[in-house]
Amino acid sequence: MRYLFIILFFGVQLAGFSQESDYDKMLKEYYKNTVPTISPEDLYKRMKEGAKIHILDTRMNKEYEVSSIKGAVRVGMSVSSKKMETVEKNDLIVVYCTIGARSESVGEKIKKAGYRNVYNLYGGIIEWVNKGYPVYNKGTETDSVHVFSKEWGKWLEKGTGVY
Repeated sequence: MRYLFIILFFGVQLAGFSQESDYDKMLKEYYKNTVPTISPEDLYKRMKEGAKIHILDTRMNKEYEVSSIKGAVRVGMSVSSKKMETVEKNDLIVVYCTIGARSESVGEKIKKAGYRNVYNLYGGIIEWVNKGYPVYNKGTETDSVHVFSKEWGKWLEKGTGVY
C-alpha cells in the first residue's frame, strides 16, 4: 500500500509538470502552426553563442519604438525585398511580434519567398520578457513592452506593459 501511495504521489507531481499553462492554451487559439517555433531560451542561447541570426520584428512602428529584441530589424507585416537583400536563403530567420500570431503570417510569406530556415519566436516578445530576456529602446535596456492590447497585456508577468 505504501508503494502505491508513492507511485500515485509522484504520478500526480509529474502530471503537473506536463500541463500546459493558460498562456500556452491561448497561443494555440492563435497559432496556425504553419511556421515552426523557436523558444526564447533557444534563441537567446544562439544569440549568446554569436550565431548569425536575422531577427525580424513584425510589429507596428509604435510598438517597436517602445522596445525590441537586441539586433532586431523592424519589417512590419510586409517584408520588402530591400530588407531581405542581405539575407541568404539558408540563413536563420526569426520573426516575432507581441504573442507570435502576426509574425507567423509574416513567416509564411518569407517561406513562400524561398527562405528555408524561418522560425517564429514562441510566445512573442511577451514570452521573451517573461523568461527574463532583455529588450531595448534605442540601445538602452528597458522594462517597457508594448503589449498591443489589454487582452494580450494580461499575459505580461515581468516588465511594464504599454498600450
